[in-house]
Amino acid sequence: MPLAAFSTSAPLTLGVELELQLVGRTDFDLMAASPDMLELLGRAPFPGTVTPEITESMIEISTAVQTEHTPLLAQLREIRDVLVRAGDRLNVGVCGGGTHPFQMWADRRIFRKPRFQEVSALYGYLSKQFTVFGQHVHVGCASGDDALFLLHSLSRYVPHFIALSASSPFVQGNDTLFNSARLNSVFAFPLSGRAPFVLRWDDLGSYFSKMERTGVVKSMKDFYWDIRPKPEYGTLELRVCDTPLTVERAAAIACYFQALCRHLLERREPPPSEDDYLVYNYNRFQACRFGLDGTIVLPQSYEPMLLREDILATLRRLEPHAEALGCSAALDHVYRETHTGGDASFLRRAHAATGGVEGMVDAALRRFRSDADEDSM
Repeated sequence: MPLAAFSTSAPLTLGVELELQLVGRTDFDLMAASPDMLELLGRAPFPGTVTPEITESMIEISTAVQTEHTPLLAQLREIRDVLVRAGDRLNVGVCGGGTHPFQMWADRRIFRKPRFQEVSALYGYLSKQFTVFGQHVHVGCASGDDALFLLHSLSRYVPHFIALSASSPFVQGNDTLFNSARLNSVFAFPLSGRAPFVLRWDDLGSYFSKMERTGVVKSMKDFYWDIRPKPEYGTLELRVCDTPLTVERAAAIACYFQALCRHLLERREPPPSEDDYLVYNYNRFQACRFGLDGTIVLPQSYEPMLLREDILATLRRLEPHAEALGCSAALDHVYRETHTGGDASFLRRAHAATGGVEGMVDAALRRFRSDADEDSM
């Protein structure tokens, strides 16, 4: 089957997806609660979309198509409130975070959905280890060629989104010393990482046809690229983010992405090239390992720069775009984070304060269920 034609969508429209943890309110471990949650949530209209994920300890929510920060954040808060109320009825906690800090992957159950069963049969234990939680951001594109231009232009900014969303410092009870350990689980899949360097939709179609003939892929869903086109939606999908601990941070990161795409579409920066990827894996590692304190290498000049400083310089360039898009408040949130620290730091502080990984989950549950206190970040 050939690659689907790219559906035109309104440029720079936004959609946000969040994979969320379902945990027990007494032991704070993950629990296989998504069937009950989905059944309860299906009894009344839902403010967005809610779907299962690969294991029964996860749930995914999606917003409607949005254009500005204020309505996006309002819908995310409404969705959160519905989820929290449903969880309270079932004695299930709902929270963000890219990994659960002490769950054991062998205890997970694959959700009974044909695609998830196929993935489990193919990837074995990796499927249960894929009980990690990410934020995906979709931005509308006028054409497939625009989507591919953005995809490769964004490659140099991927570390920004890893560092700003990093919320997975602990795995199976241990501090990994990574700010985003979640992405190490994603990298284990053979079709993860970067997309091939093609800038025309027809050329991506040729690549897809070759891959399909190998029998390795059947659809674009089989590619776990850091950024991938979504032709049926007419969007470009950012996939490197951990799920933040608050919907406020999720909305801010999404609108930072939106403003950056608007800036790049002006085509005032040097055009993307294959050489941009010479430092891609190194920069991505720095962001995963050290978060905002990482040091990246700029792909055009090979100049080293602190990731925090690169984000601050980018924020200054994006100010007119944020104003035009109505998302200045989102960029203000990102600016504060660069000075006060991200969610991985919050979780480590919670661990130090409570002396245990259960206390980290309790702190994440409390943080998710109410509007974030910016001054405490």
